[in-house]
Amino acid sequence: MLKKVLVLFLIAVSFNFAQLDRSKIPAAAPAPEIKIGDIESFQLDNGLKVFVVENDKLPRITFSIQFDRDPVFEGEKTGYVSLAGSLIGTETTNRSKDELNEAIDFIGAYINTSANGISGGCLSKHKEELFELASDVAKNSVFTQEELDKLVKRSLSGLQAAKDNPSAIASSVRRALIYGKDHPYGEIETEESIKNVTLDDCKSYYNTYFKPNIAYMAIVGDISVGDAEDLVEEYFADWKQAEVKPMSYSSPKAPLIRKVALVDRSTSVQSVINVTYPINLPKGHKDLSAITVMNELLGGNFSSRFMQNLREDKAYTYGARSTISSDEIVGHFTANCEARTEVTDSAITEFLYEMNRMIKEPISEKELVATKNYLSGSFARSLENPGTVASFAISTVRYNLPEDYYTNYLKRLSAVTIEDVQAVAKKYLKPDNCYVFVVGNGDEIADRLKNFSPAYKIKYYDYKGDEVDPSAKLVPEGMTGMDVISKYIEVTGGKEAYSSLKDLSMELSSEMAGMKISVKIDRKAPNKFFTEIAFPMGKQVIVFDGEKGKMSAMGNEMPLPEEQAEGIKLLGFPSSIMHLEENGIKAELTGAENIDGNNAYKVVLTLPSGKTKTQFYDVETGLRVREVETQDTPQGQMTQTSNLGDYKEVAGIKFAHTQTIQMGPQQLVMKVNSIKVNEGVDDKIFEVK
Repeated sequence: MLKKVLVLFLIAVSFNFAQLDRSKIPAAAPAPEIKIGDIESFQLDNGLKVFVVENDKLPRITFSIQFDRDPVFEGEKTGYVSLAGSLIGTETTNRSKDELNEAIDFIGAYINTSANGISGGCLSKHKEELFELASDVAKNSVFTQEELDKLVKRSLSGLQAAKDNPSAIASSVRRALIYGKDHPYGEIETEESIKNVTLDDCKSYYNTYFKPNIAYMAIVGDISVGDAEDLVEEYFADWKQAEVKPMSYSSPKAPLIRKVALVDRSTSVQSVINVTYPINLPKGHKDLSAITVMNELLGGNFSSRFMQNLREDKAYTYGARSTISSDEIVGHFTANCEARTEVTDSAITEFLYEMNRMIKEPISEKELVATKNYLSGSFARSLENPGTVASFAISTVRYNLPEDYYTNYLKRLSAVTIEDVQAVAKKYLKPDNCYVFVVGNGDEIADRLKNFSPAYKIKYYDYKGDEVDPSAKLVPEGMTGMDVISKYIEVTGGKEAYSSLKDLSMELSSEMAGMKISVKIDRKAPNKFFTEIAFPMGKQVIVFDGEKGKMSAMGNEMPLPEEQAEGIKLLGFPSSIMHLEENGIKAELTGAENIDGNNAYKVVLTLPSGKTKTQFYDVETGLRVREVETQDTPQGQMTQTSNLGDYKEVAGIKFAHTQTIQMGPQQLVMKVNSIKVNEGVDDKIFEVK
């Protein structure tokens, strides 16, 4: 009997499955009710608004304080706001820097500061000590010139690296393009602006904006609202409030026609591409749910249309994404990727194609359901973090949102239709009113980029976001690469001084991530070479006897690669520059570029093997200011850029005494400690056994 029942059951199940039409997407279930979690709030008499989310799963608490201020226009001192944020909490009127750090470490806590707020956390049993320390930082921070000098030095080092980082350049100049450099969102930090920052600037920022009446405090973790209120009252009630004047800024608009902009980096082997423009989309806008779905499908995740087109189908890039930002003053749309130089225009074409397709063609029901499911899951996962709950509460008050704004998020998302997505695409996607902005090799891509401009024009910019004259790339008629090199020989000492050079020894030093590096270089005419690079884990040695060479590191030894040996043989000795033509090296003057605000002639040296090295010579001084070389690595081709400076005379010849080497994200600043000329370098060190 049991067997018969099982057979009937299986038949019934099979029949039901047979009736299921798998070609149709199941109807979406009703959007679930979202319980954000219990949030308690209170406000001190000084205006500090506090939100508490109790969560006793772990014996920890965290806090964050955010300041609701308008953006600050920094002008010629751009960067002082971020420097002030870093200075806050270095020491206070009650504690020195060491005492403050020791007190934080003693309870196993952390306290971080920025220009926009303070955050921290610890075990809940130390909550009182944490609140006392946090209040000391918020109310009593002291700034010193010594700490500012350290931060300025660090910032200058970062800016030096950013000048040769295409992605960093693209990020800065993109903001300047879409917002304008006279808008706080469009300002760019430069070495000059950072050097303009004074201690009083930083103090003024802190004293003006770190006020409780514009602050929101979130407390999350193993703490009751009663304990939180007692602690906040005890340690923050005497925080003095003050008027913080609102700022007013114009709202940038998208261009009337598509505009093309280029930062020309002749050494780039790929292009950083942005299709971008400002949009008006404040927090809580009625279109946000549909826009979120539209952008997620267009370029928000790995399965988006941009990724499927540019990466999976065309193989132009590793990743193509888009973002739409919501902001009370002005937001932006940006589609971006990094693509090979030769497919730069093709990648841009596909970005514009997908934007137009989203406008003209309704998305499919399958795409709509999949995208909404993904966003629903992401939202649900975000609620697992109690900090998200607190941020929702603050945003609700800060941006004057409906009290049920986040509770009804999934309902609004579920209600988005195919028609809604197409409607917001028509309203917010502007393929014909955007900036097509590229950081890349202008010689290779400029002519093709002009096709994206209705006016067939390109505007050129430098890394600081300043428009530059492309005619600077022109050179005097009849000038050759050898003319440029001859001037360099003349201004650095002359042929007679170079001819008298028999041997040369240099010692250099550097530091990277706290690791000290020392370099010793010995050269002997005409082409013998020895270098030893020493660092804490060991050393690397390269030896070249004039014909053959070897390299050793970490106990391993191997012959010097043929390509590297050729470069040393033909260009390794300073006086080699006087013998380029007889050594079969071509020196081609290909134009001029702006380097750090000065025009420099670009000379490409081509060795007999076809290997090239690009050198840049300052138009005014004649000094070599940059060398660029592309090298093959296990990770693919990488471009190494060396910036040369601080020329000083030794034995009648001017040598660069600083060399900043940039390779990918890594930067190394080498400083010359000593140079010895014609003191008799022993031939034995050049022996290759």
